[in-house]
Amino acid sequence: MNLGNPNRIKLFIIIIFFNFIPIFSLAENINGNTVTIGALDKITAKFSEFDINVGDTGTFGSLRIEIFQCQKRPPEELPEDFVLLQIFDYVDDQKPKIVFSGWMLSSSPSLSALEHPVYDIWLENCFIN
Repeated sequence: MNLGNPNRIKLFIIIIFFNFIPIFSLAENINGNTVTIGALDKITAKFSEFDINVGDTGTFGSLRIEIFQCQKRPPEELPEDFVLLQIFDYVDDQKPKIVFSGWMLSSSPSLSALEHPVYDIWLENCFIN
């Protein structure tokens, strides 16, 4: 192949360059309907796993868990689930205290963990029904 023309050389380099650049998907997350939550009572060592529908609440011990939204990455991307939730602690029939409010991630529970002396709560999965 004769590449004597400078414009042809530039074009050849550009074509080679773009053949080796990975193309990332810009696909949006998929909204789910049901969340699987993992819970541990640190005092009794009781482990539970339970499902909560988006828009509903669930309870574990003195905690009430409200689910607002869950999302899942598309199948062609690295697996990850996200849930937007709020966790209230009902202690001694007093006004409930918000102990967690925000997003939890399934792959990194320590990044968005519930800080509670008795309970650990984490996201297991977000299901699309």
